[in-house]
Amino acid sequence: MTRFLSWPLLIALFSWAEPSLAADSAPEKVSGLVLYNQLKINAATQQLQIESNDENSDSQYYLAEIIRKKIRYMAPEAQHWYEKAAQKDNIYAMIQLGRHKNDFCQKIGNCPPFKKTQAEWFAQAKGLVLPKAQEGDPESLYLMYEITLNREWLEKSANAGYSLAQYWMAVSERQGEGFFLIPGKRDASVKKWLLLSSEGGYPKAMMDYLEILHREGDTASIRQWLELAARSGYQVAVSSYGAYISHTPDKLDYPLDLVKGYALFTLLKDLGDAGGIGRYVERKAEEIREKMTPAQIEDSERIAKEWKTTHPPLSFFPDKLGY
Repeated sequence: MTRFLSWPLLIALFSWAEPSLAADSAPEKVSGLVLYNQLKINAATQQLQIESNDENSDSQYYLAEIIRKKIRYMAPEAQHWYEKAAQKDNIYAMIQLGRHKNDFCQKIGNCPPFKKTQAEWFAQAKGLVLPKAQEGDPESLYLMYEITLNREWLEKSANAGYSLAQYWMAVSERQGEGFFLIPGKRDASVKKWLLLSSEGGYPKAMMDYLEILHREGDTASIRQWLELAARSGYQVAVSSYGAYISHTPDKLDYPLDLVKGYALFTLLKDLGDAGGIGRYVERKAEEIREKMTPAQIEDSERIAKEWKTTHPPLSFFPDKLGY
């Protein structure tokens, strides 16, 4: 029976504590968003600060996210960057400002003055998003769900083809939301949403879909979807794909490809210990390397460079609207 490589505590227990600067350095010019998605928090903070000072609203939003998650409440600096982004009509920043609850900052006497109330931020966001949602824009339909928490908007977005909404429809139904009278219909609906989201290119859905295929014993489809997920740059998929094609272990019947497998783990080493993966990557890379000839190791360097230039950057795909 196939067993997938597990990543204990990888995403669910992701810590925003400061890693060492040595492990978090970014020697080449990389955007703040790429560094943020790679959980290289020190380097991301530095680059996002530069971009935020250049009035990039997306960078201002992600910089605020880093600050808020590190401190675990709406600190004045986080609020400053959220508000800067919101003033440029950044809907995600407005939603975070609308969600803000200042109970903790009141306890420590550190509540900053707000330009608008929570209700006013939500009203402004809704005013910008609702017209587009009424026209059927898939992302706007999803944002209406985030603003209102009305599940009808989520379903409308999913039916409009928004892959992120389709993924969250699957998650919500798996957790018991929705009404299904006939036994088996819930599982079938979860599978449907995960497949649609996967076909839309969302890698987290692909990895969840693999679990269903695993239970069904569909190894051929597992191989197909795991490779597609790896091509997206999703770190979990890249590591699993690299391990399986190098037969470390051999559980999916991929043709043996030590060169590409080692190349992928060479790329994963660039993440350092972001997400707590460093020791696993080093150990797995060494297991593969022990099977290789010097010529294969040299060839893997070329493959790694080719992959890096022809695929999206490695990413943990953290949720954009984090809590």
